[in-house]
Parts: sequence; C-alpha cells; structure tokens
Amino acid sequence: MLIDSLTFTLEKSGCLDAFWGKLDAGEDGTLGVASSARPFLVAARFAHKPQPTLVVVAGEDAAVAFSRSLAAYLGDERVMRFPERSDFPFVPKPSDPAQVARRMEAVHALASGRSVVVVASARALLRALPPVGSDVHVPVALEMGHELADMPGAQAASVTEFEDLAYALEERGYQNTGELDGPGTFAVRGGTIDVFPGNLVYPVRLDFFGDELEEIRRIVPTTGQTIAALPSVSIYPVVEFSCSKRGLARARQKLERPAATNPVLRDVLEKLDGGLRFDGSDMLLPYLYAATATLGDYVRPGALTALIEPRSLFDDMSHAFDDVVGRAKGSSIPVDGLYEQPANVSFGEGQRATYVSIMRVGGQVDDELPVKRVEVAGHPDKLFGRLRSLVDTDYTVVFSAPNFRARQDMKLAFVDHGLPIQEALDGGETYGERGALSGSSHGAAEGVAGAHVLLAAQRGGVQVERSQRGGTQVEPSREGAPSADAAHALAVAKRQLRRGVVNVVDVDVPLGMIIPKAKLAIVSVSDTQGASSSRPSRHIDITEITFPYQPGDYVVHAAHGVAYFKELVRRDVDGTARDYLLLEYSEGDKLYVPVEQLDRVTRYVGPEGASPRLTRLNTADWSRALAKARKATKKLAFDLVDVYARRASTQGYRFGPDTVAQREMEEAFPYQETPDQLAAIADVKADMQSAKPMDRLVCGDVGFGKTEVALRAAFKATQDSKQVMVLCPTTILAQQHYTNFKERCEPFGVKVEVLSRFRTPAQQAAALKGFQEGDVDVLVGTHRLLSRDVNPHDLGLVIIDEEQRFGVGHKEQMKNLRESIDVLTLSATPIPRTMQMSLSGVRDMSLILTAPDERRPVEVHVGEWDPDLVSAAIRRELARGGQVYYVSNRVRSIEEAVRRVTAAAGEARVGVAHGQMSKEQLERVMEDFSAGELDVLVATTIIESGIDNPHTNTLIIEDSQRLGLAQMYQLKGRVGRSSTQAYAFFMFPENMELTEEAAARLTALNEHQDLGSGMRIAMRDLEIRGAGSLLGAEQSGNMSAVGFDLFAQMLNQAVSATREGDLKAMDALPPALSDITVNVPGHTYLPEEYVPDADERVLWYRKIASAATEQAVEDVRADLAAKRPDMPQAAKNLLEKARIKAYANEHHIKTVSVTGGKLVVEPIDIARDKMTGLRRSGGRYLADKRKLSLPLRHFKLDEGDNLLGPVAQFLEELA
Repeated sequence: MLIDSLTFTLEKSGCLDAFWGKLDAGEDGTLGVASSARPFLVAARFAHKPQPTLVVVAGEDAAVAFSRSLAAYLGDERVMRFPERSDFPFVPKPSDPAQVARRMEAVHALASGRSVVVVASARALLRALPPVGSDVHVPVALEMGHELADMPGAQAASVTEFEDLAYALEERGYQNTGELDGPGTFAVRGGTIDVFPGNLVYPVRLDFFGDELEEIRRIVPTTGQTIAALPSVSIYPVVEFSCSKRGLARARQKLERPAATNPVLRDVLEKLDGGLRFDGSDMLLPYLYAATATLGDYVRPGALTALIEPRSLFDDMSHAFDDVVGRAKGSSIPVDGLYEQPANVSFGEGQRATYVSIMRVGGQVDDELPVKRVEVAGHPDKLFGRLRSLVDTDYTVVFSAPNFRARQDMKLAFVDHGLPIQEALDGGETYGERGALSGSSHGAAEGVAGAHVLLAAQRGGVQVERSQRGGTQVEPSREGAPSADAAHALAVAKRQLRRGVVNVVDVDVPLGMIIPKAKLAIVSVSDTQGASSSRPSRHIDITEITFPYQPGDYVVHAAHGVAYFKELVRRDVDGTARDYLLLEYSEGDKLYVPVEQLDRVTRYVGPEGASPRLTRLNTADWSRALAKARKATKKLAFDLVDVYARRASTQGYRFGPDTVAQREMEEAFPYQETPDQLAAIADVKADMQSAKPMDRLVCGDVGFGKTEVALRAAFKATQDSKQVMVLCPTTILAQQHYTNFKERCEPFGVKVEVLSRFRTPAQQAAALKGFQEGDVDVLVGTHRLLSRDVNPHDLGLVIIDEEQRFGVGHKEQMKNLRESIDVLTLSATPIPRTMQMSLSGVRDMSLILTAPDERRPVEVHVGEWDPDLVSAAIRRELARGGQVYYVSNRVRSIEEAVRRVTAAAGEARVGVAHGQMSKEQLERVMEDFSAGELDVLVATTIIESGIDNPHTNTLIIEDSQRLGLAQMYQLKGRVGRSSTQAYAFFMFPENMELTEEAAARLTALNEHQDLGSGMRIAMRDLEIRGAGSLLGAEQSGNMSAVGFDLFAQMLNQAVSATREGDLKAMDALPPALSDITVNVPGHTYLPEEYVPDADERVLWYRKIASAATEQAVEDVRADLAAKRPDMPQAAKNLLEKARIKAYANEHHIKTVSVTGGKLVVEPIDIARDKMTGLRRSGGRYLADKRKLSLPLRHFKLDEGDNLLGPVAQFLEELA
C-alpha cells in the first residue's frame, strides 16, 4: 500500500525518531503537529507497527472525518468507528441496530486484540458498556462448508448445532419476525435462516444441511433473490447487553425494591414479562450487571491509545454529559450506571500517543513536526511550478489522482512541463496480521511486487516509469514471521517511491501537505481545486455595495472599456421606446447602452482617484487591459481559496446549544433588537455550534448594535467553559468594552478582566495569571493581547473590533488564530473589497443595515469656525442637560482650544483628554465626564472609538480638514446614540484654502447624513483616497486599467471558478444578467414625470438591471411603488421584463424573444403533457436543441395589446 512507502520515507528521514522512539520503547509520547496532518501520522504509525489502536477525538463529526481520512490510507477493513449512540435510555424509543452493531464490532476488535484502528469521539465513550469479560460483544462467526461444531466463531457464541443458532441470535437482540424487516431481524424456514446483520448493509441467507452450513449468500431484502456467495459472515449483536434468561431473572430481582417507590421502574418491571427486548430497554444495564465499563476498559495491554488534543476531549465529554443530565431530568431514571462521569472515563491503561497543536499553550512535547500547505489551488501553472521546485530540491513527491482519466491527463501534463514522473499503483494489498503484505490472487499474475516497467512513451526527453504493484501474494513462513522472500518483497514495496520525481498514485489522499523534515510532499487533485461554500447567501442590493454613478461620471463597461457617462437618453427603436446610457469613448466614439444592461456598467474608481484614460472602441486596448487584470485576479483567487479551503477542512470546537443562563442574559438587554441584529446573532451562534471554526465579519453602522452580537457570542463561549479574547484598536475602546462586558456578564459568574494602561502592573499580572489558570473567562485589551505572555488556559473565541485599524504585523498574528479558533470580527465602515470577498463566499458576513427604533440621524453642519455658532451649540446642549465633545487634534495647541471653549461658554465645566496624559489623569477625566461632572470634553481623536454616552449629543470638530473621512464618520458616531436629536459641527479655520481632497471629504459628510451611511462613506473615502492600497502596490496598475468594481467582480468570478475547478470560466467576462436575451415588444422605461431626477432614475435602473431572482424584482417593485405610487404603464412593463429575465436566470434560459410572429424560448425542458395544448396553437418543440417556438396567436391578444405580462405568466405556468 501507499502508506507503506510513505512510512518508509518518514522512517528513513528520522523526522519522528524522538516520538516514535519513545513509543517503540513502550513509553508514552507527545507530538506537536498541525491538525490536518494527524490522520496521516496515525496511519503511518500503524503501518510502522500494526497494533490495536484506539483514536479519541473531540466531536462526533470530527471522528467521522478522521476515520475517513485514516481509511483512505489504511483501507476500510483496517479502520472502524465506535459511534455515539443517537438514542437515550431515558426515552422509550427503539435503538438503531446498525449503530449498536458497529459499536459492538469495535468493542470486539479491541477486546480480541485485532490490529485495527478504532476511532471514537470523546463523547461516545461516556455511554456505559457491560463489564469486560461479559462477552456481550462476541459475534456469531460462520464459515461456509463446515459443521457448526467445527467453527471456532460458532463455538465462541455457544452454537454447536442448528437449533442453537436462533437462540444465539435472540440473545444478541435479533428478532424472529417471520420475514426480514430491516437490520436486527431474522426468519427461520426449515433448514434455512435469513438474517439481516446490524453490521452489514445487506441481509444473508444461511443454507444448512443438518448442522453443516452449505452456503452463505447475500440476498435482496425485498424479494429474497440471492446475489452472491460469501465465504463467511460475522453477525454482531444489536443490543449492548445479554438477552439471556439468566440476565432477565437478575434484572427482575434487582428492580423489585426500587420499583416499589418509582412508578417508571414499576412500568419497566411489568414490561419484563415480555422479555428483555422493548423500546428503552437499555436503561436495564445497571440492573443486569454488578458493574459497568467504558470502551477504554476493553483496550488490552500492547494496544496504543492516540489522544487528539486532550483538552478538547474533556470539553467534549463535559458538554455531552451536561446534555445527558439535562435530558434525564424528570425521567425518574438515574444517570449512574448508564453514563460515566467525564473524569472517570478510561482511555485504556496501555501506551498513549498524544497529538497536540504546535501553537499549544503550556505542556511538554517530545517532538514537533512542522507541516506546510501545498498551496497549489487553482491554476495549473501554480501546481507545475510548485512540483518543479519540490522535484529540483530532491523531495519525495506524491501526486494522488484516483480517477483513471484525471490520472492520464495529469501524467501527460506533467511530461509536457518537463517533470519526471513514475506511476505507482496500489493493487489492493492489505496488511497481514503480522505486518506482511497480502493481496488478491489476480494480482499475482501481474508481476513481482515493486517491479518497474519502463513505459514506451518518452516525450521531451523525460523518462516516464510505471511501477506496477499487483498485490503479489506473500506467504508468511511456518514460524509466523515473514519468509525471506516475503520480507524482500515487503522491503521492495516500501521503496516504491523515488526522490526527485513526481510519483503518481491512484490512492485518494484526503489532503495534501509538505513535511520539510522528511523532504516529503503529498499533493492531491482536490488540493488544486479548493472547496465550495454551501452557506446560502442573503440577497443584497448591488447598489449598496458598488459605487454609485450619474451623468458626468467615468464608468467602465465590462465588454467595451472605460468611458465618460454623458447622459440618459430615450430612443424609439422599431416602435419600442426605452432609455439608454450614452457613453463617450476616446476620439469621440459613442455607445448607447440599454438600461437593462446596466449590470455590465460600473463606476470607475482607480488607485489614485484620478481621471482615467478613455478606451478606444474596436481596438485591442480593452482586451489587453482585461487580460492583464484577469491574470492578477487569478493569482489572488488561488491564494484566497487555498487559505479558506484549509480553514474549512480544519475541525474546530463545536459549542453547545443556548443555556438557561444565556437566555436570561439576553433578556436583560434593555433595548429591542432589530431584525438584522437578530439575524447576525443567529448566524454567529450557528457558526459556533458547527464543527468548522468560525470566521465571520459583522458589518454594521456606528451604534447599530454590533457590540451586543459580540457580547452574546462571548457569553455563549463561556457557557462551554471556553475563554474569550476581545481585541480593540484603542485603550479607550478596550475600557468601554470591559465596562459593557463586565456589567452584562459578571452577574452570571463570568469573570471579565482588561489589559490596558488604565490598570496597574499588579492588576495586569493578576489578570494574566487568572487567564492562564482559567479563572478569567473574558480578557479585553488592545494588541497587547497578542504578546507572548498572554497564555490562555482554553481559548475558544477571539473577537476583533475594527480590524482594519490594526497594523500589518498584528493582522498576520490574527490570521494564524483563524486556523482552529472561532473568530468574530466587527466593523462599522468595511472597505468594499471586504464586502466583495464576503459576497463571493470567501468569507462569512452578516450585515446590520437597520437602525434601532427611535434613532434619529445626526444633523450635520459643515463650515468655517465661527465663535458665535460654537457658543450657541454648546449652550443649547447644556440647556437640555446634555454634554459636548469638542475635538482639537493637536496636543500642543489643545490648551488654546480650551480657552476658545471657555470664551464661547464661560459657564461650562471643561475637561481635557489626550493620549499623552498619564493613565490616572485620563481615567479620572473619563470617569468625571461619564458621571456628568464635566459639560465639555476637549479631546483629540482619542475618543474616536470610545465612550458610549447617551447624554453627549453635540460634537464640534475645529480642525476637520486634517481628519480622514472614515475617522470623521466614526467621531460623528459618538453622538446620537439615543432618541435625542444630535448635532455634529465639522469646522475648519476661517479664510483657509481647503485642498481638493479635504473639500471632497467634508462634502461627502454633508451629503450622507442618513442613518446607516457607513458603507457609502467608506466607498466615498475610497474614491477620494484611491483604491490602490487595498490590494497592494502590485495590483495597483491592474486595477487602474479596469476600475475597482470590475476588478472586484473579476476576482469573485476567479474565486468561484477556482473552487469549482473550472479554469476556463476565468477567461470569460464575469457572468451578468444582461447575457440573457429578453426581446419582447413594449415600452420599457421610467418616465421623467414619474422620476424627474436623472440621478435617481439611474439608481432605479441599476437596481432593476441587477435583480437576479423573481423575489428580488418583487422587492424592487414594492420599494419603487412605496416611494413613488401611481406607477405608469412603461414602468410596469420595465419591471415585467425584469421579471422575465429573472425567471430565465433562475431556470437557466438564455433567450426569450418574439420574432416573426412567434415566441422563441431556449434552452428549456418541457414535459410531454404540457406540449399537447401548445401544439394545438401551432407550437413546436425541438428536443435536441431544447427550443420552443410558439405562435403569438396562442396568447389570444388584440393588436397593440401588451405582451410582456402574458409572456411572464406563460413562463410561470410552464415551470
């Protein structure tokens, strides 16, 4: 097998000598290694030394994934699962026979010392089993062509003659139903017994002649038809206790006394009259045996237990046990004897191999094995380049392609790129019990194991070798050890893989990796493709997340290039009136774009915010620019998909459902949650309760309730005894979060601490110690939390507020956290790139777009500094009992600002806050201001991310020309956080000549005063500053050529194509609704008298052109009707046409066109019964072209009647 050769490579390199050396010496060992490599290393250890192995992981889903990965290396016959029971003994429901039989098979394998790997979740070990020695797990093992008395497997089950077999099956929980009725049933007909073993997916027929088993055949359960002969069969129990008469008597005796006072047990006692087989009979386990056991008790000496992240195992068990206790409440059935306490669960008394993260906190490891990602997602050039560098550095390179056609294609591609290859195919060999190779008999004819056959094909001077491993039969010698020939064959087989070539194999490797210490690289076909997201995306208005445009702006048409949008014009073509965008290109060229195609037109925003060079129509200018940008987006997409596919394959901690305390804490929230806020909370909780580590971005405007989302997530984490880190960009914001979290969480026993300069060194040391020992549940702080001395005891969640304000180095550290820990990021003004990434599915995102009830927009004033206006503003605020922020962003002149405030309102109590004050001074000022002891706080932008004070509703900034747009927007968010009308004054020195950028920033603030303007502000900021910095200097030129929005669309397309492995899709324009042709006559436009403003008309046209589903069209129609009632017919027609296009989009139709008096629809699938009526109207359907042609007389319309509505209705009925 491939695993032999891979293990040989590891052995030869010595990279695991310390770890394996301890295990070989009979000692316990610990290895630090990434989670993605653990299944491979467990498999390699088994190949190195086959022995009974129990692998324990956290979480049932993780156990399933781990066992699948192991089976890919070792084969299904060497890997077993010990599943968690899905039923509970407190609920009288039938157990799953297949589940129980698989558990019993795993127990038997460990108890009998078979060299197999059993994978179990920690929670699965809680359920008690009969004591060791009870032999409940022993199967009825039968062999064809033997007397029952001569079969060891039958004798072990006390079956020596035909009559014993039915009794043995009943004792193992099988029911004699007369005819088969699913797993766990059997039927006796003369000398034939049909039985459906719980451990198999099919029933078998046992044909006896007297006590001799003549034949074992697999049968079809419904018809009894035999399919194939089997040499043997093992029938495992479908109950986890013995159903013998002796056991029944013991249960009766032990139940009599407690049943006298417990009505539930009294009912069970009565049920025993019908035997031990009834729904809920598992609760009898403690009454059937003097003591119970768990799976670890069955692990024999000489076996190995592999523990994967031990801390997580205990968490998994604790959470599951709490769930069990909760379910048992009110059932009157005690948990004792049915489930073991987590602290008492045994993992076996033998040797232990522990696998932990290299990024572990505390603890000792015997060895570390760094593992790198292969990073070949997507483009073939990336794959070939990676393989070339590995081959040139003499790595052992393995390329896994289980599909024959894919393997042939890849071999030719490798040769074309000058890569030396060798094909090493697995012929179905398996391990013998003593480590020798064995295989199918047909393999013996194919040649000696390990023989190399030189292929005739030699292309480009590259030698291509094929190693044909036919599964040669290797017999052990009589003494039990492999013979000399067998040992030689085994050694040759292990040396199959060669250094410095690409070894192409047919084994399906689950996930690629590079192990530098071993100079080993494993690459899988799946590594080149990425993974697709199954999360459904919420419909988001495209105009909310792309740049707006209007006449006079520069725009980009995806097919024709950069142009100047001159005006909106109406033209009549063939008697149909509609609106067009008139675009002017270089040298006076003009293009009229129908408004239905506005999804192909985006606003031009370049890297420097400057005017672009217009494209010349009908030249190669645009195709060259597109090709250059496409190449850049491919590279970006491959990197992104590689990172996120890795994350998706990592197992995180699965948090439990909400607790009672969680509900109580949430009910204490004093405000009414908005629908968006509730949706974001639900998204976050769903992420936390899944096995995949969360990486969610919550976008919401200042004061829209993001903090509450984070608070509930943090509290949820603490309910599972996990710790939380809250990262903030500033000290003030950290202090604010600390206060909020402390007030909300501490009443429920959750300890919150903060690391900031407001705390003494002794307090910070105590907080760090408490966090390391597990006494502190939530730790709030700035980037100080990323320091080496912050060592959490058991970290489960990281919350990052305003991530965009952290430096590059800090962001890199945060990226490392995302590998296996849940991360929640909050942002008020997300950059559009982040939005585009999230919409493409690369990142999960929740939007909070609705403002809290009764919240009013802040009234904004922009102008020169005016002492009378400042005086009036301060006095108005003081008169209504409020407070004022006065921002002057220069520390050296802040005292002059204080004098100006005092001159404007002498009665005001004034305080000062800036970053150069000592922590004691700053803390005192902040506390005084919060307590209402001060009226005006003169401060630098230190308050930007800070105090939520509902009494502060006036903001005055005296030097706003110095501040960035997003910064000013954040400052504006410090006021207006209640139902009181708030005011913001953005001032600049009188007689000052403003720069063009500063004027644009202040104008934008004045224009965007509505609630929820954060997204538009962020975009306007991007326009002013330029988008170059977003994607790095190397992408600046590419973005300059095509504009930010189109570049982002192309990136989304590249991400999707990379995930799906469809590399050709990247070479086309991004898909758009305008690719669909809808040509149905009718006036379709928004009349000027209905929507007079041209800018507003363009916005509505964009919304309509981008509505991709019928529901989206309906949403736009309802919105338009609400804002502008009395819709004219031309506007209704426009929406009807959009509905047809959306229908076509959802049903993959490319054309809906009226031509030559007929309606043509293609491609479309039509049922035969629906064509009957259409044929009467002269309709024709070409099945090979999937094309429908239908004369317009079918619609029975008079001349001049509107056709759009009837066509839309017709398509709906056709579905």
